[in-house]
Amino acid sequence: MKNFLLALSLLFSTIIFSQETYLHCGNIVDVKSGKILSEKTIVVLGKTITSIQNGYQNGGADAVVIDLKDKTVLPGFIDMHVHIEGQSSPQSYIQRYTLNEADVAFMSTVYAKNTLMAGFTTVRDLGGSGVNIALRKAIAKGTVIGPRIFTAGKAIATTGGHADPTNGMKKSLMGDPGPKEGVVNSPEDGKKAVRQRYKDGADVIKITATGGVLSVAKSGQNPQFTIEEIKAITETAKDYGMLTAAHAHGDEGMQRAVVGGIKTIEHGTLMSEETMDLMIQKNSFLVPTITAGKQVTEKAKIKGYFPAVVAKKASEIGPKIQGMFAKAYKKGVPIAFGTDAGVFPHGENAREFEYMVEAGMPVMKALESATITNAELLGMGDELGQLKEGFLADIVAVDENPKDNVSTLKNVVFVMKEGKIYKSN
Repeated sequence: MKNFLLALSLLFSTIIFSQETYLHCGNIVDVKSGKILSEKTIVVLGKTITSIQNGYQNGGADAVVIDLKDKTVLPGFIDMHVHIEGQSSPQSYIQRYTLNEADVAFMSTVYAKNTLMAGFTTVRDLGGSGVNIALRKAIAKGTVIGPRIFTAGKAIATTGGHADPTNGMKKSLMGDPGPKEGVVNSPEDGKKAVRQRYKDGADVIKITATGGVLSVAKSGQNPQFTIEEIKAITETAKDYGMLTAAHAHGDEGMQRAVVGGIKTIEHGTLMSEETMDLMIQKNSFLVPTITAGKQVTEKAKIKGYFPAVVAKKASEIGPKIQGMFAKAYKKGVPIAFGTDAGVFPHGENAREFEYMVEAGMPVMKALESATITNAELLGMGDELGQLKEGFLADIVAVDENPKDNVSTLKNVVFVMKEGKIYKSN
């Protein structure tokens, strides 16, 4: 009986895995060519796109047919900057003392699901407590619904710098966090911190090259790492095959990060033309996070939403990101799509498309930054970022052609990740 049940289970699994899905697509966005292709059928088997055919084709009697004839179909979006463990609120600062790790974990599953339902099938999480690593594993196993996650685990800071986890605490609670906790003060500390992230299970490395807005610390822009420290971190990260990112608002810290070998600059608010030229030369990418800038600007106007020291920085830094992005894009700085979701509600990530287009980036270039560009940066350019034979079946659909109305990207009506449908009307 036991052997019979096992055989039956294996047979059932084989049937499910071999069942083809035919997506009848009114329009397909070919992000590589920038063209809109009409009346196509995407054939999916298991986790993979097996073919894209002209017209509306049907498979055998067992095939599943999905009618998207009145939709525009795109590859799943990739957000290179989220914080999946939390979400901004007036209670965020006190919650550092009131929430247990389990509380954070349960809430993160909600944020993950909201993100996927918005069409973001892959994200790069740039810093949390380490719950993000466990969440990545749970999603990969199918225990939790959410996007594919590449995570930095705990971001790396300097003592008192942005991402020092003890900023704002009373002295009896501050202690002296070190590389294990993501706080470094020398090149050797930097190497150890990277190796600890690797040991913890992180995929990427994130440093805070300058002060930040939301940390309870005075400066939002001063440089906080030496070039020697940054080089030690990037060289060690390279040894372990890990992509590097640097939070940076101030220009000096940004330049040090680029010279030190950091691949993506997050925010880039006060970037000078000299730094733009340097990024072009080094092929470093700007991840603009315009949505976060808009959000903190608005929330700073609400009395009591942020601590006073944070509200001041938010009012100064937030309004400048979009203008900087416009200049950087026009000059030719490489752009990677990223939002800083968590600073604003998870699931609203597509607002970034609107702001990028508003600043002068064509819709198709914005889509390319959120698909092909990000897939290549994550080392998955031959699996993600395009609707193409042999690629993973990460597929989303919207009601309208985004070239006619970019706002349609905020209302994703169909989501498939690795061949499994998570959202459909």
